[in-house]
Amino acid sequence: DSDLSMRTLSTPSPALILPPNSPGFQNGRGSSTSSSSVTGETVAMVHSPPPTRLTHPLIRLASKQQREQAHVERLPDHSVLHIFSFLPTNQLCRCARVCRRWYNLAWDPRLWRTIRLTGDTIHVDRALRVLTRRLCQDTPNVCLMLETVIVSGCRRLTDRGLYTIAQCCPELRRLEVSGCYNISNEAVFDVVSLCPNLEHLDVSGCSKVTCISLTREASIKLSPLHGKQISIRYLDMSDCFVLEDEGLHTIAAHCTQLTHLYLRRCVRITDEGLRYLMIYCTSIKELSVSDCRFVSDFGLREIAKLESRLRYLSIAHCGRVTDVGVRYIAKYCGKLRYLNARGCEGITDHGVEYLAKNCTKLKSLDIGKCPLLSDAGLEFLALNCFNLKRLSLKSCESITGQGLQIVAANCFDLQMLNVQDCEVSVDALRFVKRHCKRCIIEHTNPAFF
Repeated sequence: DSDLSMRTLSTPSPALILPPNSPGFQNGRGSSTSSSSVTGETVAMVHSPPPTRLTHPLIRLASKQQREQAHVERLPDHSVLHIFSFLPTNQLCRCARVCRRWYNLAWDPRLWRTIRLTGDTIHVDRALRVLTRRLCQDTPNVCLMLETVIVSGCRRLTDRGLYTIAQCCPELRRLEVSGCYNISNEAVFDVVSLCPNLEHLDVSGCSKVTCISLTREASIKLSPLHGKQISIRYLDMSDCFVLEDEGLHTIAAHCTQLTHLYLRRCVRITDEGLRYLMIYCTSIKELSVSDCRFVSDFGLREIAKLESRLRYLSIAHCGRVTDVGVRYIAKYCGKLRYLNARGCEGITDHGVEYLAKNCTKLKSLDIGKCPLLSDAGLEFLALNCFNLKRLSLKSCESITGQGLQIVAANCFDLQMLNVQDCEVSVDALRFVKRHCKRCIIEHTNPAFF
């Protein structure tokens, strides 16, 4: 397909955003004669609006009675638009090829606030180029209605595709490119510098991304230009293995409005990186540093500076965390609602006691695989955290049925309890079920149903 054909025609073919072996294809070819497959790669074609009626001599027109039975055609436009609003991007493109009325409705600007593409085989760079070009017809070179782009898992997405989005969509507010490992710092720079309203960014699994800033050179020595800040509030950089303290320092300096930050399995992050983070980002409500093996009690001391703003914290499998770090969090973060400390083997009943007495509004707690915890710790929880809804004690070998009964007798709102690989009797599980009617119990006791 030539560039000329893309400029002059209108509707992206579903072949552009569906793999050749999808249900809409037969024998590697699309049902439409205007799309084809070459060497297993989806070929982008663009189509003009469908004709008002079919005029081919071999095609028999539907009778009046048959047309009257087509109830879909009798729906008003606003009802059809409502139905279309639930369709993914590729299905909208299919609907645009049914008839002229559907063509006009399928390209209603209200349906194109979001583009969602998924799949390994999609030529996503080309798909984004064609879609944005079509959406820019009424406002040349700029697409003002598009606010969300989700292309998670599209491994063929490159910096070129993100540059297309950055260049054409200045009103972009949400971008998810998780699992697109070909994305680099250069593409992220294009997006954050050309989309000033971006608030939600998910680059989890993009292992080449090591920094987010308004300067092409990723260096902590370069401060934001003229005091300009990136408006991102939600940032997910899970599985960005190359991210280091230096990059986290740059991110913190440019993204001071962060409220949600997820750094799961960013294994090079240390307590020093968390210190940089707390200097600039004082509004964080949710933070995850799970599986960051270099984070210790000193890092939790820095996190505790968030004080009552912190509501969600995950430190799962941070093996250097002990009761000391938990006490920092409990002392200063009294409004904590969620804590995941699974696999923090240095936590004991003393740490849980301090947590229960200071964070009485806890709703979800995961302290599984903490072998030093016993029924004494559960008693402190039961007598202080009455709002507890989710509790995981998986593989806590010292927990017995007595501790569970104390929890069940005091935490009536318990909705989920995980006691897998715990030595708990059937009678104790029945006691929990009797007192916590809505509780779902995950267990490994074959005698309990």
